[in-house]
Amino acid sequence: MSVLDSKVPKGPIKDKWTTYKDKIDLVNPANKRNIDVIVVGTGLAGGSAAATLAELGYNVKAFAYQDSPRRAHSIAAQGGINAAKNYMGDGDSTYRLFYDTVKGGDYRSREANVHRLAEVSGNIIDQCVAQGVPFARDYGGLLDNRSFGGVLVSRTFYAKGQTGQQLLLGAYSAMNRQIARGKIQMYNRHEMLDVVVVDGKARGIITRNLITGEIERHSAHAVVIGSGGYGNVYFLSTNAMGSNATAAWKIHKKGAFFANPCYTQIHPTCIPRSGDYQSKLTLMSESLRNDGRIWVPKNIEDAKAIQQGKLKPTDLAEEDRDYYLERRYPAFGNLVPRDVASRAAKERCDAGFGVNATGEAVYLDFAAAIERYGKEQAKIQGIDNPSADKVYDLGQAIVEAKYGNLFQMYEKIVDENPYKTPMMIYPATHYTMGGVWVDYNLMTTVPGLYCIGEANFSDHGANRLGASALMQGLADGYFVLPYTIGDYLSDEIRTGAIPTDTPEFEEAEKAVKSQIDFFMNNNGTKSVDHFHKRLGKVMWDKVGMARNEKGLKEAMAEIKAIREEFWKDVKVPGIANEMNPELEKAGRVADFLELGELFAKDALMREESCGGHFREESVEESGEQKGEAKRNDKDFAFVAAWEYKGEPADAVLHKEELEFKDIELKQRSYK
Repeated sequence: MSVLDSKVPKGPIKDKWTTYKDKIDLVNPANKRNIDVIVVGTGLAGGSAAATLAELGYNVKAFAYQDSPRRAHSIAAQGGINAAKNYMGDGDSTYRLFYDTVKGGDYRSREANVHRLAEVSGNIIDQCVAQGVPFARDYGGLLDNRSFGGVLVSRTFYAKGQTGQQLLLGAYSAMNRQIARGKIQMYNRHEMLDVVVVDGKARGIITRNLITGEIERHSAHAVVIGSGGYGNVYFLSTNAMGSNATAAWKIHKKGAFFANPCYTQIHPTCIPRSGDYQSKLTLMSESLRNDGRIWVPKNIEDAKAIQQGKLKPTDLAEEDRDYYLERRYPAFGNLVPRDVASRAAKERCDAGFGVNATGEAVYLDFAAAIERYGKEQAKIQGIDNPSADKVYDLGQAIVEAKYGNLFQMYEKIVDENPYKTPMMIYPATHYTMGGVWVDYNLMTTVPGLYCIGEANFSDHGANRLGASALMQGLADGYFVLPYTIGDYLSDEIRTGAIPTDTPEFEEAEKAVKSQIDFFMNNNGTKSVDHFHKRLGKVMWDKVGMARNEKGLKEAMAEIKAIREEFWKDVKVPGIANEMNPELEKAGRVADFLELGELFAKDALMREESCGGHFREESVEESGEQKGEAKRNDKDFAFVAAWEYKGEPADAVLHKEELEFKDIELKQRSYK
């Protein structure tokens, strides 16, 4: 196993990536035909990586637990993808995207990786347009942009409210081209259950066919993990219910360090939960904050009346509304970063100003936008003195053109018309900035084992800016990994095919089968979901939007107790040699029950507030920033990379000290 070396190239940051590419070793096209690469996960990161590696000539084996790569959770990304093209002429640049990303991540990301991300961002848009992705266009036919939280420019390219889906279809079409050519072997409905390490190098994986239950061995010269994040450790999240951490956690247990697990993003614009029976939450795109104004009643009496159904939000006059983000953060208003907006909503609701029956919701109101767009359209159409109804109709048509599918989704779930009545939103677990530690090459601490997209930790620091997830996934898959993996594989051209009949494969398969046998034979009394829900409650209550030392210590002990009970009393129905969703869930929840404890341990160690990690003991006590998160750059300007040692509580901390040579470390302010 290698030491913790980020392998960041020397020299000025603007030249690092170009110089690096000029000097790395390459693989001859004829030799690529003799090299196999496994890609686990076929969302935007995995799908783009598989397509590009196959296009280059490598033999790719791609694995998806869904029935098709088109079902990857990347389709749920609604709002857009960032790129520094400055199409709006509003001052954007590669440096500004770099700066916004580092600042938005609260100065806890690796500068060199973020600058590279900003550099290749424009190429992503060109690639996707060439693939036929139907990005929105302005009246003149040029690509349109909108703004997202935490920035002062419009750099987000979008396809209505379906950006993730359209980008994934682009990557999927690129994959299909290679599947047809035989360069990608596609394994749908297969789940990776372990990685195989031979002589210190990743040489394959063990999978379960989710239809037949068959355990399979697959070998390769390198393994790439692109399996997404671990937000479902909270049980309730905006992730698809099948999203899980198993691939990332299994490689962690085989030597890959896990970095910054406490950096998890709580998204501010989600449909509030309606009861304990829910199994997931629904995201409303952050793009809605461009035109929606967030508010709660100014008076506690009005809030109570709304909670009890005695008052409607439309009954409140402007002077009785508290547009709290505009009040507290005048420079950015409703477009502050997600962590800031989420904590502000929680603070108002905790103070009793929530607006639904549970008291856990705030309003996202489009009335002002509809009126503004309506008056603008009336002028454009030469309508003098338009009636209020005409202004409303014209304005609604514009809002509907921009966000119509999102409004329709909201109405179907909540059964209220958001054009007439303000949307209700509340923060929910969404994205994980932490993940498997990787170096500049996107390689983990296990040689030949790579990790890309949300599954790694590398680009977003302690908080991800809106519309940057798609950017990172496609940057890693299309433009970074295909270069960096060649540097490693150039030493593998004489290796030959990797056999699967070795002791290492035998041992890994035996361990996988042993766990499955345990689940099928354990005569417990509680379902898998019983334990997952209990874990989720501990995580949300004590490792959620706000954390403190007492709660984190309690969380570690409670999660350990739940885990011990899980292994004694879990009941998995059915049999192993068939499609068995409960068996799938059992393995994933077993991993979440370990990850959750490491998550709390990491949060306990980090005695500062930064980004999505808010420690109640670390708050600005006075001045303009009073009440805001207080970072500690002297003691905590590092990546926390944890080494597996058996029990999560025994994990060993390794620090990658962060260097900031091109951006000044200073307190984030959005006021």
